[in-house]
Amino acid sequence: MTDLIHDIARSLGTGAVIPYLGPDMLSLCSDTKVPGTPTALAEHMTAKVSVPHKIRKRLTQAAQFIENFKHRKSVVHLMNEAFATTPTPSALHLALASSGAGLWVDTWYDDTFAAGLAQTADRWVQVQGLSQSEHFGQWTGAYAADGTALAELSTDPGRMLYKPLGSHGPAGNYLVSDSDFVEVLTEIDIQTPIPAAVQAWRTDRHFLFLGCRFDDQLTRCFARQIMKRSSERHWAVLPNEPTRMETRFLAEQNITRIDMPLALFATALTAALQPALVV
Repeated sequence: MTDLIHDIARSLGTGAVIPYLGPDMLSLCSDTKVPGTPTALAEHMTAKVSVPHKIRKRLTQAAQFIENFKHRKSVVHLMNEAFATTPTPSALHLALASSGAGLWVDTWYDDTFAAGLAQTADRWVQVQGLSQSEHFGQWTGAYAADGTALAELSTDPGRMLYKPLGSHGPAGNYLVSDSDFVEVLTEIDIQTPIPAAVQAWRTDRHFLFLGCRFDDQLTRCFARQIMKRSSERHWAVLPNEPTRMETRFLAEQNITRIDMPLALFATALTAALQPALVV
C-alpha cells in the first residue's frame, strides 16, 4: 500500500492524476459546521420548511417540493444558509491544492477546497454547474480566483476547480432539485454540460476518488460521464464494504479500491506529497 500511495503522489506531482472529491472530505476538517451528507443537507432544509414526511431525508425530492410550493429562491436561500460557513481546509486539502494537479473535481457544495486553493495558489479558475431554472441554456459559470465572473472560459484556462453540482461561493449556484438533475442528465451522455476545458484535461489522465461513494445512480452517472475518455487506471478510497452496484461500477470503470480509512490515507498521501512540494 505504501508503494501505491507514493506512486499516486508522484503522479499527482506531474499532473497525471485528477483528484475527485466527495462530501466525506469534510470529515478531515476540524471545524465542520456544514452538512456533510445528502441526508444531513435534506434534514437541514426540511427543518426550516415543512415537506411531506416520506421525503424529509431525500435531498433532491425535498428540494423539488420546496421549489414547487415555495420558490426557487427559497431553495437557494436554504442552501446558502447551510453552507455559509467555510470549514478550515484539512492538511490533505492543502496538499492536493499545492500539488501539480491541473484539475480538481469537487462534488459537494462547500467552499473548503476553494479556500485551500486561495491559500496555496495565485492563479486558478472555478467552473460551476448551473441550474437551468435560473440560467436556461447556460450549463456552467466560470469565476476567477477572486470570485469575479468570467464572460467565457478558455479551452486552456490553466489550473481549474470544477464543481459540477455548483457551490456556495462566489454566486450561490446549485444543482440540487430533481428538475435540476433531470435537465443535466438529459444532456450529459453527449457531454453538453461538461466544460470543453474539463473534457480536454481529463484525456488519458487518472482519477483519484476521495470521500466519495457510488451507492446511488446519480453519483455513478456523474462520475462515469466526467471520467469519459480518461485513462484506464483509477483509484478510490473506500473503507466501507462496497454495495453490489458499487462493485460493478468499480469494475466497469477500472477503479482500484483502496480499503483504508480516509483519515489514514490522507495522512499517508499528505506525507508522500511533501518531497514533491519541496522540489
